[in-house]
Parts: sequence; C-alpha cells; structure tokens
Amino acid sequence: MRLATVLVALSVVLSACKKETKQKEQIPEKVIAQAKAPTYPESLAKVFEKHGGIATWKKAKTMSFKVNDQEHTVDLHTRKTVVNTDAYSLGFDGENVWLHQQDSTAFKGNPEFYYNLYFYFYAMPFVLADDGIVYSEAKPLTFEGKEYPGVKISYKANVGTSPDDNYFIYYNPETFQMEWLGYTVTYFSKKPSDSFNLIKYDQWESVNGLLLPKAITWYKKDENGNPDAPARAPIEFSSGLVSEAALAHSFFVKPKE
Repeated sequence: MRLATVLVALSVVLSACKKETKQKEQIPEKVIAQAKAPTYPESLAKVFEKHGGIATWKKAKTMSFKVNDQEHTVDLHTRKTVVNTDAYSLGFDGENVWLHQQDSTAFKGNPEFYYNLYFYFYAMPFVLADDGIVYSEAKPLTFEGKEYPGVKISYKANVGTSPDDNYFIYYNPETFQMEWLGYTVTYFSKKPSDSFNLIKYDQWESVNGLLLPKAITWYKKDENGNPDAPARAPIEFSSGLVSEAALAHSFFVKPKE
C-alpha cells in the first residue's frame, strides 16, 4: 500500500516537472533574455550604444591597457586585476588585494584604492552598467557655450568598497557620445560628499568594437561647477585590448616571494 502511494506521488511530481519543463520550452529564449536584461535610462542606453553596445561589452572577458609605466589587465566578469610595472605589481585575485615588490618604497599608495582606479576611468561608460546602480537625472554641464545633459549614478548600500561614491556622465546631445565624467571620492572619508572632480573625455579609439578613451584630462571648475580650464596634463592610454577569451585564475594570483 505504501509502495503504491509512493509511486502515485512520484508520478504526480514527474508529471508536474514535465509540465513545467514544457511551459518553459514554450517561452522563447529572446523573451527570457529580455526579461532578465537590466533597464537603463533611455539617454544612457543611447550612450552605451554609441560606444559599441552593452551586448558587445558583456561578451568581452578580458581587458588590458597601458597608462604611464603600468600595464593593467582585468577579468571583466570577476574584476580580478593585475597591475604590472618594472618596480612592483599589485592586483586583486577575486578575494584579496595584494602587493608584490622587492623594494618597499617602490609603490607609495593604498593598493586597495589604487588597483582598479584607472580601470574605472578607462572602461567608461560601460562600468556604469554594473549591478547595484541607481540612475537619476543630473543637472546639465555647460562648457564653451554648449550644454551637456547628464545622468547621475549612485550605488545601493553595501555595493563595492565605496557605496557612497557618485558618478555623473555627461554626453553630447546630438551624438550621445560621452564627453565628461564627474565623480566623488569617499573611500577615505567613508562619508557622502558634494565635492566632485571633473574629467574631459575627448579622444577615443575603437578597440574590438568598443569605443574607449585614448586620453582624459582633469579640469578645474568655476563657481557654478562647470569646467573652466585644464587642471593638469592629459593622462594617455595605449595598447588597448579587449578579448572574449578569459585568462586563467593563476594569472591574477600574487607572485611567490
């Protein structure tokens, strides 16, 4: 009697599973993908499209570039990172930030703050499509008589090491190409800030289907918070590479002493 009851129960479960599987199969994959896809403000979606598109970005697995004397390599899905120079290397292995150097004076700074700093600047605007982001409209930026609409990017609580950071992306209203980036730094204070830095993005190149920066320039601001004049010489990026191939985990592990 018990065996018969168990068999009946199993047949009901199997029947339900088959029915559920059949129902899932009837839903087109395209519809499922669209339901799972994140939504962005219309203007920001156009900016992403202008720079190569979110689909192209999400297919990429590895990014590398050079800035100053440093070579940066990033796993785009896990954000594991290595920064190599002749004097030191540092990185993030997926769990811990590490620093490797023979001379203790070779690297002067905070590895946890620094390891992905230039990646965020170089991977614009696509890093602003990460999970845990909240979008809102920003006050437009004005430069040399032209107005640039903006989108404010903030983060949900406990996202990243500096969830109180804010970014402001400003774009050309005719082409939707990114032109400016505003950003706050709260890593050290751990407190929200209304003070923001401003970077001009005006040199771009195509790297495997993505429009990425060749150089960026920090700008001073006037009393209204609009860009006034360059604050320093441009930072130049070179040897940009974007690949759909992933590197082995061992590449991102701290070298043995």
